[in-house]
Amino acid sequence: MEINSEIIQKNIEKAKAGDQVAFTFLLDFFWNEIYGFMLKRTENETDTEDIAIETFAKAFDKITTYNPEFGFNTWLIAIAKNVHIDILRKKKSALFLGTIDEENQQAYNVIDSTPSIEDEIIKEQNLARLLQYIKELKPAYQEVIQLRYFQEMTYQEIADQLEEPLNNVKIKLLRAKKLLAEIIQQKK
Repeated sequence: MEINSEIIQKNIEKAKAGDQVAFTFLLDFFWNEIYGFMLKRTENETDTEDIAIETFAKAFDKITTYNPEFGFNTWLIAIAKNVHIDILRKKKSALFLGTIDEENQQAYNVIDSTPSIEDEIIKEQNLARLLQYIKELKPAYQEVIQLRYFQEMTYQEIADQLEEPLNNVKIKLLRAKKLLAEIIQQKK
């Protein structure tokens, strides 16, 4: 079956109505284009995977705002560019905050940067709370979160371990992150 703009538009409309199969279709159809575009910009496969996943997550969250007068791929690329810019800004601000001129270096060396007991307790409490939230997810979602963020596996490594197609892993991780965010939001 040849995929034409009519089929794509139908899937966009279904996705706007919350159809998960349509989301999967759109992810599968546009993944390589977005991934390839961002790989040229970042020249880093790990960053590119993260940007692509974030792009589709944002796009699916905001799909009702998509204007069909423009190409869906153009919309996705605009989102990907914005995600990439946000990442670059975060890195730049981290670098800026990490730089200290030589005059302040001596004073900086006096400051004890080791975490206090209170800092360690807060960190442990936050991690324990996060783990509780993760336990509220279905086991399949818990597993992909654990493999990606605690074992720091790549998407391909997760797909190999779970013996699932790569795109299924990407979609499962997208859903897991969205559901986890909803759980956290409800608990606040």
